[in-house]
Amino acid sequence: MPDRAPTPDLNATVAALAAALRQRGWRLATAESCTGGLIAAACTELAGSSDWFERGFVTYSNAAKTELLGVPAALIATHGAVSEPVARAMAEGALARSRAQLSVAVTGIAGPTGGSEDKPVGTVWFGWCGGGQTRSERQVFAGDRAAVRAQTVQWALDGLLRLARC
Repeated sequence: MPDRAPTPDLNATVAALAAALRQRGWRLATAESCTGGLIAAACTELAGSSDWFERGFVTYSNAAKTELLGVPAALIATHGAVSEPVARAMAEGALARSRAQLSVAVTGIAGPTGGSEDKPVGTVWFGWCGGGQTRSERQVFAGDRAAVRAQTVQWALDGLLRLARC
């Protein structure tokens, strides 16, 4: 269940994403860690989302990332769960383990604890996979846990929309 109802901007982004995916005949898969399913919840809040939303993986633990998405345990051990290689592997794993043509993955530190000097609270790595390529990006969001998670959902959906429109 989302921490709060989607904002009008979030609803507009999801509606635009739905239209872009329908136009291409694509379906979406999500792989979420720090958001715990909030991206999937935002997508499926829209009536008719079964036309374009294929499935969501909530892989909060490292074991889940490995078991459900095929992220190598050695990759997590070497780089940490909150890292570019893991976000990319999550996105690729979600695509490989679904019938979707586009995926997004998020892994981060929503807080209020768990941060470090290298990876402060608010650090989120994103992975997007589709059209034969994988993209990744790091953001550091400000605010409390709910704010970090909300910003992560919006950023992930904005990235999906850009890819779906390419």
